[in-house]
Amino acid sequence: MHPAPSVIVFTTLSGLGFGLLFFLGLGLPDVTGWVAFTFFAIAYALAVGGLMASTFHLGHPERAMKAFTQWRSSWLSREGWCAVIALVLMGLYALGVVFLGQRWGLLGLLGSVFSALTVFTTSMIYTQLRTIPRWNMKLTPAMFLSFSLAGGALLAGQVGFAFPLLLIAALVQLGYWQMGDRALAASGTDLGTATGLGARGRVRAFEPPHTGTNYLLREFVHVVGRKHSDRLRIIAFGLAFVLPALLLLLPFNHLFALMAVLSHLAGVATSRWLFFAQAEHVVGLYYGKR
Repeated sequence: MHPAPSVIVFTTLSGLGFGLLFFLGLGLPDVTGWVAFTFFAIAYALAVGGLMASTFHLGHPERAMKAFTQWRSSWLSREGWCAVIALVLMGLYALGVVFLGQRWGLLGLLGSVFSALTVFTTSMIYTQLRTIPRWNMKLTPAMFLSFSLAGGALLAGQVGFAFPLLLIAALVQLGYWQMGDRALAASGTDLGTATGLGARGRVRAFEPPHTGTNYLLREFVHVVGRKHSDRLRIIAFGLAFVLPALLLLLPFNHLFALMAVLSHLAGVATSRWLFFAQAEHVVGLYYGKR
């Protein structure tokens, strides 16, 4: 698919923001007053900023509120509800921590749960799409959640959690790439099944459907060269997991901690670009692009 900048910013920043809110709701780090305010401000800036970026990819942003009415059938609607609930709960929890020096444990726990649920519902928007086999896998929500928690632990300064979570996220990422590269072929979908002519033998396109471009080609067909994608995978993996892990092994230093967060953020953004750019929508079969 064509990697729209808005959805890359959305999935990268909101995942990191809700990951930080997850740890803050558990009382990690154990801070109050203006130090706590700073942590919550960063979390809300990332989470809300990411959510706002997602509206730029909507054809009619003014109709976004209508999505909240479809929670029974739409993962997008469920994401909206979970995000609002998480932000409200964590906002109330933050008031107690910042201004009263009190930690309302149950409220924080519920906020953490809904923060994680927000990331999960975001991932399910993509996981449910059978027309994109690379997304239609169980590892898709695992990747979103592991990235969010690892990034949240880094931002929260929880080295004891960050290191194993980075390792888990790295393994999930490798597994996702390996399974994703085989997903389209494993789905059994080809030009023969798409046209219903497969029973008569191998089907191939004699000519392209048309000579010009259209909406489907612009939005759902994006071809990335193998050499280019391999290079980007190495960059994404190194920045998102390897470099932050190495920095965590060094004696704690605020500069190293900042570098670990920024490196992870850049790596996740690169991974997200590949997530969308390498998503082979089956409509590409019709145009001879797969």
